[in-house]
Amino acid sequence: MQQAVILAAGRGERLRPRTDYLPKPLLSVGGRPLIVRHLDALAAAGVERVFINLSHLGALLPRFLGGQWQGMVLEYSDEGPHRLETGGALVALRERLEGQPFLLLNGDICTAHPLPELLASAPGLVLVDNPAHHPAGDFGEAEGWLTLPDPSRPSYTYSGLAVLNAAWLHAYPPGPAPLAPWLREWIAARRLRAYHQQGFWCDVGSPERLCFARSHCGGKHGI
Repeated sequence: MQQAVILAAGRGERLRPRTDYLPKPLLSVGGRPLIVRHLDALAAAGVERVFINLSHLGALLPRFLGGQWQGMVLEYSDEGPHRLETGGALVALRERLEGQPFLLLNGDICTAHPLPELLASAPGLVLVDNPAHHPAGDFGEAEGWLTLPDPSRPSYTYSGLAVLNAAWLHAYPPGPAPLAPWLREWIAARRLRAYHQQGFWCDVGSPERLCFARSHCGGKHGI
């Protein structure tokens, strides 16, 4: 697998006023913007092409990153002022993904999960133990397969890191759409494996969690 998608279109309401001036993926953790941390890790893992969706303050990302990063080609998908949500964003990219598997990363997470290992894996989601801000979790796991929540089994939270197959996206029409209902369909069809997070992880979705990620990673920070 040599391609990845970074979701970078979110507004980041809880991180205002920072995100009034910067898209969330340009917030700094450990001396580097979150999206730069992703791109550095993807380049080190051998990825050749990265797609980045844009909406809120989206023009700042190509201006900052350009069209290449450490030998990788960067391509952008501008959704304008009305976001397509995660599912719709992927459908908008399906032709460019050429029906092949791809790595999916949320642009507002900080993760140390080993990407080379994930790039060599079958489609699936990386799960984390339920954080304090999401105690109910999203999914279960049984014999390595992703499952729907089951009160009789432990639940886990989706980390924002996954391997998916672009060929599956041709079943859905263009337009705004969440990804979660499709994940449930793919779970029912036994298409998705469950992988457990390795190393540090933080969803940088609030000022408190941004401070936590910065405290863990050290270094100087911008906004």
